[in-house]
Amino acid sequence: MKLKNLVGLRFKERPADCVIDSHALMVRGGYMKYVGNGIFSEYPVLHRITAKIENIIREEMNRIDGQEVLFPVVMPAELWQESGRYDSIGNELVRFQDRSKSKMVLGMTHEEAAVHLVREYGQSYQQYPFMIYQIQRKFRDEARPRAGMIRVREFTMKDAYSFHTSQEDLEQYYAKCYDAYNRIFQRVGIPEVVTVASDSGMMGGNISHEYMLLNEVGEDSIVLCSECDYRANMEAAENIVENISSNNLAALECIETPDCKTIEDVCSFLKSDVESSCKAVVYQKNADDAFVVAFVRGDYEVNETKLRNLVGEEIHPAEITADSPLVAGYIGPYGISDQVSFYCDNSLKGIDSMVAGANKEGFHYVGLNLERDLENVTYVDIAKVKDGGICPCCGKPALTIKRGIEVGNIFQLGTKYTKSMNMQYVDKDGATHNPIMGCYGIGIGRLAASVCEAKHDEYGPIWPISIAPWEVHLCCIRPDDEQSKKVADDLYEELKKHNVEVIYDDRDGVRAGQMFADADLLGVPIRIIVSPRNLKENSVEISTRDKSVSDRVEVASALDYILNLKEKMYSDILNV
Repeated sequence: MKLKNLVGLRFKERPADCVIDSHALMVRGGYMKYVGNGIFSEYPVLHRITAKIENIIREEMNRIDGQEVLFPVVMPAELWQESGRYDSIGNELVRFQDRSKSKMVLGMTHEEAAVHLVREYGQSYQQYPFMIYQIQRKFRDEARPRAGMIRVREFTMKDAYSFHTSQEDLEQYYAKCYDAYNRIFQRVGIPEVVTVASDSGMMGGNISHEYMLLNEVGEDSIVLCSECDYRANMEAAENIVENISSNNLAALECIETPDCKTIEDVCSFLKSDVESSCKAVVYQKNADDAFVVAFVRGDYEVNETKLRNLVGEEIHPAEITADSPLVAGYIGPYGISDQVSFYCDNSLKGIDSMVAGANKEGFHYVGLNLERDLENVTYVDIAKVKDGGICPCCGKPALTIKRGIEVGNIFQLGTKYTKSMNMQYVDKDGATHNPIMGCYGIGIGRLAASVCEAKHDEYGPIWPISIAPWEVHLCCIRPDDEQSKKVADDLYEELKKHNVEVIYDDRDGVRAGQMFADADLLGVPIRIIVSPRNLKENSVEISTRDKSVSDRVEVASALDYILNLKEKMYSDILNV
């Protein structure tokens, strides 16, 4: 490929709307073009990268007996109504009517389509187990797309679905997929990806893991233990709090606290510790706007995912009006209206004497003891983990919180979809059962952007050779020099004959600095520089984008040197 023929422009200035490096570099390097909010077109450079990622994924999915299929982008609403998700999913699912007024949806995920495809096939236990997968474009109407390809609305996804006749068989296959994912991330050049326990969310199921690339630009919070191997997404991390009893029970007393509607104001007014306060966070159920109150210790935050799972339906932040059964800023668990459901977090357990709202304008309780003053108080885990928290695995106060980009996920779905969509098989004894499912996803564009975010310098991406748009970048510094042009042309042809992917820059009138800047933006791992100065010594300059190699090599030996370097770079990726 000649660089002068490559579609896409490269430029020096950082776009003002690119908040993270990978987005800025991929725009500057001619990888992608903005079309609409969270929607991009891919230029040839990015398309070559994503195609290589897809091929790696295909190889690993086929290796564990996956069979590639293709589901439709547009599906009738009836499929999603069968599973119950047509009504349970919010605005992320695009719903519309076709010309015959039939209700349709745009595929944002394909569990329903997978069950629909195989439910007639899988009617006998003898057909199991099996796994089908696809790589396809999807649309999810994200409320806040951001960071280029990291969070978009239209995206390419690999999703796989396995079907089993027993939980044991699912767990065995789940372990195979777990290992396959580790190989995929190693092969694309980011073996540092970690797995974390996660919340299944709208996917359903009981067991799930996310594959996280730890990086400050990530929007997920990852909880890690510095003393053991515990890792979990913030949404799923268990929060353990050990309050030390003072054995000093105080009498319950209602105190006037004028204009004190926040924990900080109340504690300041009463000269009390925030660790002995009870904070109320109020939500409403989406279905009927019924109020749900989460009570946590004053220095903790509510984990909305945990609360949503506990409530069993979607919730949203509450709007408290004058007609509400709650008094904003003065809400507490003692004496709360019976029109409200409430939950007390584990962080409140063991506090002998706490401050809490009195459910009366301008008043708080002091000396509240939940075990003494509430009937049958039950504690639940609905708070976010904090730095220095107690690890649920080793029991040490060694939890830390880091940011991460989710690059893949795997779920044990159970029978959520096969049961709701009436997929059944007959076992060897003639009894009918619903198959058990697993689900396994990887976002292709997000993975490419994540690799770029992890592997770049101030000049451009540093692509691993396994997914780089080309393996070699050949620069002819003076194409107007007859000898330089001939050596570069001959080397270009030899590289192609040996199946080396090469981008050749022989543009006339382009200065060396511009050539090198463009080469940096393309991030190709091996660079060859042919120039009159080097040819005076009958050599070419060969270097790597990561600056680990920089040699002058005789022209006659250049091809062998490059082939050996290429082989070594592939080997290094596999042997990390």
